[in-house]
Amino acid sequence: MKNFLQIYYPILIAFVAMMYSIVLGLTGDFDSAQYSAHWPGTILLFAIALRQRRSDYNNKRT
Repeated sequence: MKNFLQIYYPILIAFVAMMYSIVLGLTGDFDSAQYSAHWPGTILLFAIALRQRRSDYNNKRT
């Protein structure tokens, strides 16, 4: 379970952010829903960037 969370934590966080946006939209708070709708993509892009930097750093050290 620990390995699963270490690998897929950005996807889980992005899913929670997406669900938050959907709930806001269903409750009628459309402005907040549109604002928070951008969070999942941003979270996943930052995760990709961090993993790229981490792998570049690890490859450079060896």
